[in-house]
Amino acid sequence: MVELLQAVQKLSVPTFLVGSMLATGLSLTVRAVLTPLRDLRLVLTALGLNFILAPAFAWLLTAVIPLERGHAIGLLLLGGAAGAPFLPKLVENARGDLTIAASLMALLTVGTILFLPLALPLMIPGLKADPWSIARPLLLLILLPFAVGILVRSRAPALAAHAAPVFAKIGSVSLLLLFVLLVALNVRTLLGVVGSGAIIAAALYGIGLFAAGWLLGGSRPEVRGALSLCTAARNFGAAIVPAASGFSDPKVTLMILVSAIVGLIVSFLEARWVRCRMPSSPAP
Repeated sequence: MVELLQAVQKLSVPTFLVGSMLATGLSLTVRAVLTPLRDLRLVLTALGLNFILAPAFAWLLTAVIPLERGHAIGLLLLGGAAGAPFLPKLVENARGDLTIAASLMALLTVGTILFLPLALPLMIPGLKADPWSIARPLLLLILLPFAVGILVRSRAPALAAHAAPVFAKIGSVSLLLLFVLLVALNVRTLLGVVGSGAIIAAALYGIGLFAAGWLLGGSRPEVRGALSLCTAARNFGAAIVPAASGFSDPKVTLMILVSAIVGLIVSFLEARWVRCRMPSSPAP
């Protein structure tokens, strides 16, 4: 039974990624994705938050909180992994601008592909990062279905309009299933890190990055919301690749797993907080 649930968990990851990315792409045009990226301030702020502040804050937490070395390395890996594939879902829950979310996700995914192999070996001695092993799942499971969705939207808008809600539902159900299975299959693991500082570090990391994104996001609520959520939501899938291939210490992967569970909870709570501050949102 456990083996079956583990297989379902593994299958839920690509199902969520492909389903949600297809749904996002089917809802957008090339112009809609590229237009927000013409805002130089938005682009520079997003890049600075995710590839300067996020790694620096991860390092600061490892210096302040007495984490075990494997846990500290896991947090540092997350510092360089931006462009969470569930960002559009977060922004949708926050009633934010899905176009900005999709643009930032694409930008940060490309940034992660370039940043992780080059920067992390300098931050983490002993890390051997194969650029293609990191880039491959990001390209195949995130950027490719996203691009296919946009292509279908441009060629067959009626088909895209009917297909987008179906894939969105598949993505939502898969994400919920993934979260439930992550918790259910790793209860003992989670209990084992209680008292180690790993859980509090993961929570503080998500909250701190969200606060930085909100403070530096400017005056427009939809932009502040998207920036804060895209900074706080880390790309756990991108971080797990060098963790599994570059280190023999299982605590590195464990820290990313713990951060994934804690990060999902914190991120959707933050999305709810943003939703309550959107001009069009009803009073809570």
